Amino acid sequence: MTTNVDLAAKATAFTALHTPATPLALANAWDVASARIVEATGAPAVATTSAGVAWSLGSPDGDSLARDRALDLIARVAAAVSVPVTADIEGGFGADPAAVGETVTGVLAAGAVGINIEDGHRDPAEQVERLAAARAAADAAGVPLYINARLDTYLRGIGDPATRLDETLTRAAAYLRAGATGIFVPGVLDPDTVAELAKGIDAPLNILLGPDAPSVSAFGALGVSRVSLGSWVAEAAYAVVRRAAEELISDGSYGALAHSLPYGDLNSLLKG
Repeated sequence: MTTNVDLAAKATAFTALHTPATPLALANAWDVASARIVEATGAPAVATTSAGVAWSLGSPDGDSLARDRALDLIARVAAAVSVPVTADIEGGFGADPAAVGETVTGVLAAGAVGINIEDGHRDPAEQVERLAAARAAADAAGVPLYINARLDTYLRGIGDPATRLDETLTRAAAYLRAGATGIFVPGVLDPDTVAELAKGIDAPLNILLGPDAPSVSAFGALGVSRVSLGSWVAEAAYAVVRRAAEELISDGSYGALAHSLPYGDLNSLLKG
């Protein structure tokens, strides 16, 4: 049985993985099989993708999935791997700060030691309260939960582009004061902007990668401590499903299956 003391140790180890010297690189998983595949590559941690989790459970992304279903999936993943798990909890699965605190308590009970929580179009002052509630819940459990506060200023194109960097830095500072451990800024890959973010944020910076992004080491050189693939891996996996189905139906071919994982390899990952 995992105790809060065990979780605290794992959370501390997870936090130590965040360094620009060798950025923590996360290929986000969405179920037990994908989590074990990621762990088997030698990854030092497993992160979930909220979009991939929602899709796998028959729900759209974007605060539509019920909290209990999300927590159940987190528990399954955390129980299936030995490395630290950080869970994307979207906006916190709660209408108010108290509910966010309840979600965090559930995340810890599920065995995860980190979370992503996004602000979206939420007022920054409200997000500060939600982050403070998340930190208070973790403190009450005695676990130094890694709270990765996601800022959607760039991803959603919020505000005037001319002042977006300043707005992002202002939000980041407020979120850190509220209890965030690190800052996640998806939607930006421009090296100059990333360097300014890393310079202006007094905490580990997480950047979302994609097919055309610079290398992990290039981001490390800019001061980035963590990179993640978000929903890209799940999207690529589902793209294989569509290609295979289209080929089979259109001309009876099977080219999409050429790079499949061997049945025995995948099956063995799920034994025991």
